[in-house]
Amino acid sequence: MSCLFNSYDPYFKQPFGALRAGQTVRLTLCIPEELGYVDPHLVLQKEGKYDVPVHYRMKFDGQTPQQNHFSVELPLNDPGLYFYYFDLYTDFRRIYRGPDNCGVVSWQEGEKWQITVYDAGFQTPECIKGKVFYQIFPDRFCEGIENKPMPFPDRLYQADKHAEPFWQPNETGGHLNEDYFGGDLEGIRIKLPYLREMGVDYLYLNPIFEAHSNHRYNTADYLNVDPLLGTNEEFEVLCREAAKYGIGIVLDGVFSHTGSDSRYFNREGRYGDGGAYRDPNSPYRSWYDFDPKYKGGYRSWWGFETLPEVNEENPSYVEFITGEGGVIDTWLRRGAAGFRLDVADELPDDFIEKIRAAVKRVSPEKFLLGEVWEDATTKYGFGQRRTYLLGKGLDSVMNYPFKNAVLDFVKGKPAEQAMGEILSICEHYPAPAMDTALNFLSTHDTERALTVIADEPANGRGREWQSGRCVVGEAYEEGMLRLRMAYAIIYTLPGVPCLYYGDEIGMQGYRDPFNRAFFCWDSHEKRLKPVLAQLAQLRHTCEAFRTGELRVLRAQDGILHYQRVGEAETAEIIVNRSEHIIVEPLASGKHTEVNPMGFTIVVEENGHNPNHSYYDIK
Repeated sequence: MSCLFNSYDPYFKQPFGALRAGQTVRLTLCIPEELGYVDPHLVLQKEGKYDVPVHYRMKFDGQTPQQNHFSVELPLNDPGLYFYYFDLYTDFRRIYRGPDNCGVVSWQEGEKWQITVYDAGFQTPECIKGKVFYQIFPDRFCEGIENKPMPFPDRLYQADKHAEPFWQPNETGGHLNEDYFGGDLEGIRIKLPYLREMGVDYLYLNPIFEAHSNHRYNTADYLNVDPLLGTNEEFEVLCREAAKYGIGIVLDGVFSHTGSDSRYFNREGRYGDGGAYRDPNSPYRSWYDFDPKYKGGYRSWWGFETLPEVNEENPSYVEFITGEGGVIDTWLRRGAAGFRLDVADELPDDFIEKIRAAVKRVSPEKFLLGEVWEDATTKYGFGQRRTYLLGKGLDSVMNYPFKNAVLDFVKGKPAEQAMGEILSICEHYPAPAMDTALNFLSTHDTERALTVIADEPANGRGREWQSGRCVVGEAYEEGMLRLRMAYAIIYTLPGVPCLYYGDEIGMQGYRDPFNRAFFCWDSHEKRLKPVLAQLAQLRHTCEAFRTGELRVLRAQDGILHYQRVGEAETAEIIVNRSEHIIVEPLASGKHTEVNPMGFTIVVEENGHNPNHSYYDIK
C-alpha cells in the first residue's frame, strides 16, 4: 500500500514544520480505493486542560489511478502543541503515525502527529544565523599568564599540561574538580587569531564567574570573574578584542542553584559570618528552602549538598538576576553576546521569560540559549508541558537529538533512521529556533566524539576503567575519517554548528573529567582543521545555510543526500559512509563521485544558471 500521509512530504502537509500563530495549514490524504468507501475527518486536539478533539471533514479533491485524494485547510491561531490523526469514519478505522512517519490504518489508538504553533512575534537574533560556534572549558583551553599564584589556598595547580585531570572523588581521598590547569581569559585572547582561522564567530564559555571548583557550576559570586581566569576588566578587554575578529562571547548562566561555598549561602565560611546558611537574617535567606526533611537541612540540586537550590520565583532572587543592573544586565553591558542557561528544564517558564526580557532589553540581537537534552517542544516539567520554545522564552536550545543521530549514523545506523530523527526535530521546532539551534558532537557533559566513534562504549563502567584509554592505529585513522564526516553533516544541517575545543585535533576522552583535558597545543594532528575552516567559509558565503529549507533526496543505508535550499543558492550535500565509491546524481542533472567514508558539498545558483557549480568540497 502506498503512503497515506507523511507530514515530512510537502504533498501531504503544507507548510512543512511548525506554524507561526495565524498561519493556515493544509493537510492531504491519499486513500487507496481498496479501502472502500471512506469519509475522512481530521481529528485535531490542542493540548491543554479543557481542550477536546475537534473533527474537521475533509473535502474530496479527485482521483488518480486506484487512489482518492482528500484535503482540509485550517488556520491555527493560538500558540501551543496540536496533535492530530485521521478518522476514516467507516469500520472504526483510523490513520495514525507509523514508525517511518507514514500513516498506517489501525483499529486501536496509535501515535499522533504534532504541529507546534509558536508566538506570532517570535524572532531570534539574525547575527547568529549562518555562523559557527566554538565551546571552551575555560580552565583547559590556554594558559595566557603562566605560573599564576592560586587565588585560594585550597586549589591544586596542574603544571603538567599533558596530565590527566584528577578523577578520584573526595570520598576515596582524591581531588575531583579541585585541580586547576590555569586556563584563563588572556589565553583565550591570545588564541583569537587561531579561532578566526577556523571561521569561528562565537565562543560559548563554560562558567567564568567566581566558584570553587574547576568547572565553576557552583557559583560563588555572580558579578565577578573567577580570579584565576582574570578580572572583570579583562573580560571587557576580551570582548572588545574578540569583536575586532568578528567574534562574540556567550556566557554560561547557572541560575537553578549556587555553590554552598558562596557569598550567598556560605556554608563553608569562606565569606565571613554572613550568608543564608550562617545568618537567618541574611538578605539571601529567602532564596533557599531550609527544612529538616532535606539532607543537610536544605533543598539541594539532585541531592548534592554543595549545590543548594534557589527558589527561582523568589522576588529578591528574580530581581537580582533579571532586574535593571542585575546579573544578566551587567554581563551583557560588559560585552557578552548572550547567555546559555544551564539546566533550562529545571527553571520555571516564568523565570525564563523574565530572563528573556532582561536579555532583549539590552538588545534583540543578544542570544538566549537553553540546555535541553531532548525534543524541547515536548518536554514536561513542573507538572506541565514546557512552553520555553514557543516564542516568549528561549531563542533556541542545545541540539542533543542531532548529535545522537549524526554520531549513530557515522557509526553504522541506517541513514533512514538518522534522517527521520533529524526531520522530527526540524518539524517540531519553530523556524526562528531551528535556525539558531546549537548543533554539536561533543560537550563538557558528553564523551568526546572521537571516543564515541572509535573506542568501545563505557557501558556504565567507572572512572578507573575510563582513565588513560586512548585509541591508536587503524581504529584512530578510521575514527578520524568518520569524525570528519560527522562534522560535515553538523556544519550543513539547519541550525548553528558548535565545535568543542580540541575536537579539531582529535582529542579523546570519556565523560567528566576525561572530556575536559587541557588543549594539546603541540598536537601533530592537522588534518581536520582545514576541513573545518572550509566548512565555516562555506557557511559564511552560502546564504542557504542561514535559513535554507532542508530537503532530503536520499537517505538509504550508508548514504545521506540532502539539500539546503535558499533564496539565491542551493547547497547539495552527499555523505557516503559505505566502503565503495558512489556516483550520485545531483538535482541539476549532473553527477558527482563521492569517496568511501567521504562527503561532497556542491553549491549552485538557483534559477538562471543552475548548472554553474562554484564551490565544491570533497
